[in-house]
Amino acid sequence: MPPILIVGAGPVSLTAAAELARYGLPVRILDRSPRPAETSRAIVVWSRTLELMDRMGCAASFLEAGHRVRGAAIRSGGRVLGCTSFGDIASAYDFALIVPQSDTERLLTAHLRNYGIIVEREVELASFTASDDRVTARLVHADGREEEAETPWLVGCDGAHSAVRHGLGAEFRGATQRDDWVLADVRLEGAGSPPADEITTYLHQDGPLVVFPMRGGRARLIAAVGEAGPDQPRTEPSLADVQALLDHRAGGEVRALDPVWLAAFRINGRKSRDYRVGRVFLAGDAAHIHSPAGGQGMNTGIQDAINLAWKLAMVAKGGATPALLDSYSPERSAVGEMVLRNASRMTDMATLSNPAAVAARNAVPHFVLGFHAAQERLALTLSEIEIAYPDSPLSSGRHAGTRLAPDNYDGPPPGSGAVPRSCSTPPTRRAARNSRHASRRSWNRDPGRRPSPAGC
Repeated sequence: MPPILIVGAGPVSLTAAAELARYGLPVRILDRSPRPAETSRAIVVWSRTLELMDRMGCAASFLEAGHRVRGAAIRSGGRVLGCTSFGDIASAYDFALIVPQSDTERLLTAHLRNYGIIVEREVELASFTASDDRVTARLVHADGREEEAETPWLVGCDGAHSAVRHGLGAEFRGATQRDDWVLADVRLEGAGSPPADEITTYLHQDGPLVVFPMRGGRARLIAAVGEAGPDQPRTEPSLADVQALLDHRAGGEVRALDPVWLAAFRINGRKSRDYRVGRVFLAGDAAHIHSPAGGQGMNTGIQDAINLAWKLAMVAKGGATPALLDSYSPERSAVGEMVLRNASRMTDMATLSNPAAVAARNAVPHFVLGFHAAQERLALTLSEIEIAYPDSPLSSGRHAGTRLAPDNYDGPPPGSGAVPRSCSTPPTRRAARNSRHASRRSWNRDPGRRPSPAGC
């Protein structure tokens, strides 16, 4: 079989390549950029992604490199409006792991290298044509040489400006938010610095300020700064601008030092309706982009890749009919829609500016997050362990499409190893009876009535 062709070399592409290689399939992964990411970009790895990395065989390296965060709080100046502990997450990974994207790509690249696969850099997808039995791609190398490559499947993980998505002519519906935002990776000092094991959101009438703690006293800051006028082009913030935001919104006594990345951006919320057209697939930012609220973007993309990889492997190895691939788009598109909706709602709430609306908004977390059930619900939503596929074409039955909790594993994590199948028997009655704390997972069936692997 010719190699499966993966376009892009970010976390989603690297995950897809590593998973396909783990199942013994030939893979080519290429990217037009000459080098990997050098900035932190996406930084949060949530519980469900860590569980899936465990079955991939690379979770340990991430745990070693990352900074564990145990909770989140919503504040107004120095006053706590509400908080949640990630200790309520029913997972061995009951925390958020802060890992700069540059490190994520380095670790996944090393993991991929274990399978003998190297990213082909400065190779660009110029065009492609798809037929019923193959995709033919025209690739352009850095020296101008052109190559025609045939592949059984083409996987586009090439970001928001995806060449694969453009080649399909697929719509990317959504909108760009009008507010400007700033991002800063700095070191924080001072008595008023937020806790180093807490994701802190400061709500303010001028806009939110979110602080993600990182290793070594460093932090990622994200803040809305209002809409720039037509005669005011967007510019990168200075360290003085960042300090002014801290002074104004975080209650004082916090100093920002040693910036390594300062940037301005706008939030886009967009999504492709279909993640699959014949033998061509979209995953990650090529399929969906949204607000950084909740830190879900990279996690959602990595889970896209894992969901797709085991299905391609089962079909390629004859363990399922090609109809199995029909489940990828409805399963992952529904998740992408949910993440986009939740992130947009959080952003809209955080950017309210009307004084009466701000007062009402600030009262809500103080009241609601006073209840443990609400704290737990927030933690579970962020962790993504309750993502499920009840409406998947593979799902049938009361607990269809839900996750099997680690407490119910009988041996290695389901889905680990070289075979794209987790188990040949249904779950125990204990697994089916367990509460949502232990969670559940259906043993969905493909059209051939074969047991499916531990899906993502």
